[in-house]
Amino acid sequence: MSDQSASTPLSPHLQIWRWTVTLFCSITHRVTGMALYAGTILLTIWLASAATGEAAFATVQAIYTSPFGLIVLFGYTWALFFHLLNGIRHFVWDAGYGFSIPASRGSAWGVVGGSLALTIAVWAAVFMTGGN
Repeated sequence: MSDQSASTPLSPHLQIWRWTVTLFCSITHRVTGMALYAGTILLTIWLASAATGEAAFATVQAIYTSPFGLIVLFGYTWALFFHLLNGIRHFVWDAGYGFSIPASRGSAWGVVGGSLALTIAVWAAVFMTGGN
């Protein structure tokens, strides 16, 4: 290795960037996309157990309604709403709107707040109706 290559600057990495809500939304959009794949597998398992019979369905239902299962399902619900709202945000950008810094930050905060509000609303409705 020559002395020149040792002094060549490296590409910027996450440690040097200042974290902003727009950076959070960008990274989280990718993470929630991957989480939705895993959640879809869980949904498929649930549907397959329902088609298999009462014993299989009762087993899967017991796992999914355990405290850990409810936390996973809550996270899946949030990932779904976050990805949906951030996808809408990207559609608006594709139409050529919302690129100014204030608009971009405002829409990012809207995605964060909206995804939390929708998730809490869905789960409040589930618990108020007894989960049926």
